[in-house]
Amino acid sequence: MHFKFDTQIRVRYAEADRMGYVYYGNYAMYFESARTEMLRSLGFSYREWEDNGIILPVRELQIRYHAPAYYDDLLTIRTIIKEKPFARITFHHEVYNEKGEKTCTGSLVLVFVNSETRRPVRAPESFLKALEEVSENQS
Repeated sequence: MHFKFDTQIRVRYAEADRMGYVYYGNYAMYFESARTEMLRSLGFSYREWEDNGIILPVRELQIRYHAPAYYDDLLTIRTIIKEKPFARITFHHEVYNEKGEKTCTGSLVLVFVNSETRRPVRAPESFLKALEEVSENQS
């Protein structure tokens, strides 16, 4: 399995620090936006899952900074799922500026959890099926 999805975000003035660089903590928000759009492209949303009793708490976040991004840069955030999710899902992220330079990479592990019992559950079958279908089409 290998699924890639790109989304773009323009850096807003409020997201840059005094040096003009994107403030490091904003990359987690960029990753979140990219994952949300990736899910939407597959026909799913966090809201839908939450309404159906599944929440996705963060288990792990890793970020590595390669080069600064600046105010008004148009960033491409590539979200990659490399392995079939079960009770947890790992999203790999790569951020590129308009010149195609990699500015940041990271990964995030979320756990599918029953909102009432707070116990891990299997990823929704409809999501697994959709992910498998698009993954095959990208190969």
